Amino acid sequence: MKTLFLIPFYNHPEKIKALCEALARYDLHILIVDDGSNEASKKALENLSEFDVEILTREQNGGKGAALKDGFRHALQNGYTHAFQIDADFQHDISEVAEFLELSKRYPRDLIMADPIYGEDAPKSRFYGRKITNFWVKINSLSSDIKDAMCGFRIYPLKELESAISKSSSNRMEFDMEILVNAIRSGVEIKWIALKV
Repeated sequence: MKTLFLIPFYNHPEKIKALCEALARYDLHILIVDDGSNEASKKALENLSEFDVEILTREQNGGKGAALKDGFRHALQNGYTHAFQIDADFQHDISEVAEFLELSKRYPRDLIMADPIYGEDAPKSRFYGRKITNFWVKINSLSSDIKDAMCGFRIYPLKELESAISKSSSNRMEFDMEILVNAIRSGVEIKWIALKV
């Protein structure tokens, strides 16, 4: 089993160094896919040489899904079996990474997903918007097991999801939801871990 961190990146210069610093303790390669970011963001990426970071650059912004697909392809071509997706805005509790990695080792063929726990300060619109999205994904996947379809903190078993990824037509934010539906339809099992956001 060979895992890397996969970070789709678009104009988040403020937190990317802190995120890489937090991830460095796990001793995994970090692959950042820059999805056509602005100059300030590109400069922030240039300042990451102290970490085990590789930058893939997309010349034009194609969306989160397009960036992830490029990252998956690159990971597979370089012998990785799993991609641990983490969003570049550093909104998730990184202290839970070890628990996710451990569960992935126990269930290497399964998709490991975060079930976000929102604080009292989370906007109600976000909370209810996700409820509606989750309901839609449950209907499309014919699965009542969906806890959260949008959280960008997950470990993909790449070989098991190759078919689901190739069937994806989404290149933007909706990719997170579509890949989940495709994974379930392909028979990939999902394991959930609660995560503070």
